[in-house]
Amino acid sequence: MGLFRTAGRAAVVGSVFGRVQRRQQQRFAAEDAAAAAAGTHFAPEPPTTPAPPPPVPAAVVDPTDHMLAQLKQLGELKGAGVLTDKEFQAQKARILGR
Repeated sequence: MGLFRTAGRAAVVGSVFGRVQRRQQQRFAAEDAAAAAAGTHFAPEPPTTPAPPPPVPAAVVDPTDHMLAQLKQLGELKGAGVLTDKEFQAQKARILGR
């Protein structure tokens, strides 16, 4: 019995859908004919301005690159005589997490 009930419902739904679609097509055709008879044609919509591009995600910073930059700067400070060997070793250990 369930199969017949489902088939019956599907037939009713298809019939209703077809009638609604035909009614809408007739209404739209009548509106178009009335607009053509009145001499008013629908103007095309003006082009819209393009949406701004999505925001660019922040660049992913590699922690290794950051550590290397810090070590390079630390080496330059030691080479310039700003840091002593002991200070250099302490800062290097801090950067490397030792």
